[in-house]
Amino acid sequence: MGLDDHYVASLKGTILRSLEDAKIIDISHSVRPFDIAEASYHVRSCYQDFPKGTVHVVGVDSEPVINFGGTDGSFPAIMLFDGHYFVSCDNGFFGAFLGEKRPDAFWRIEDILSNENLFTFPTKNVLLKAAFQILNEEDPGSFATPSNSYKSALTPTAITETNLIKGYVIHIDNYGNAITNINRDLFEQFGEETPFVVYFKKKDYFIDVISGAYNEVPQGEKVAIFNANGLMEIAINRGANGSTGGAEQLFGLRVNDMIRVEFTPKGSRTTIESLF
Repeated sequence: MGLDDHYVASLKGTILRSLEDAKIIDISHSVRPFDIAEASYHVRSCYQDFPKGTVHVVGVDSEPVINFGGTDGSFPAIMLFDGHYFVSCDNGFFGAFLGEKRPDAFWRIEDILSNENLFTFPTKNVLLKAAFQILNEEDPGSFATPSNSYKSALTPTAITETNLIKGYVIHIDNYGNAITNINRDLFEQFGEETPFVVYFKKKDYFIDVISGAYNEVPQGEKVAIFNANGLMEIAINRGANGSTGGAEQLFGLRVNDMIRVEFTPKGSRTTIESLF
């Protein structure tokens, strides 16, 4: 919803009016409009830092869709997962957030057709209302319908081939760092001692070592690390200070750009140049 309009203030005022002692933590108000994949990335990356029982309200693309296009629509819904509650429209967020995992419980809020006013500012009028009921210790089953199905937004997945991982940039952070969907576990399947090259955009752009921190390379140099969430990042050390503008500007990396990691098991190739 951004921070230039009154929408966020209206949400927070509604929360404090209903729950005076509520603790409100902002995750982000800068998700691209209707970008469910980006929303799921942000929430998935930080929800475990919150205490169990936290209610996460996701107001991205929150307007319900009822029987649109012959589908069963996108109802507001509640998910219980890993001790946390997630309240969102069932627009693909839940499936994108979970990936291969399954929720502990899932409910659809179907009693919305009786009041058309709920469709105006649904984050406030529908999702927050459900959050209040959960925080007031109401059983979600008393006001929502249990369900075993939910939608999943299309999100790029890293794939493996012989001696190769093909991944994608899924987020560009505030420092211009390109965060990929290549996780440490997938990378380490090829062996910790196996030589590799990470390359992107052009054959001239490559990295052949994973650093433990940005400062392991000189200022202004390219670096690859696995971040706190176990995802590979391609960055420029201190590139966001205005000297280079980070990996986004220097390399022209954008969301959905492919990142390739080629491994060279012993005896297969001898030089970096031979990879290209």
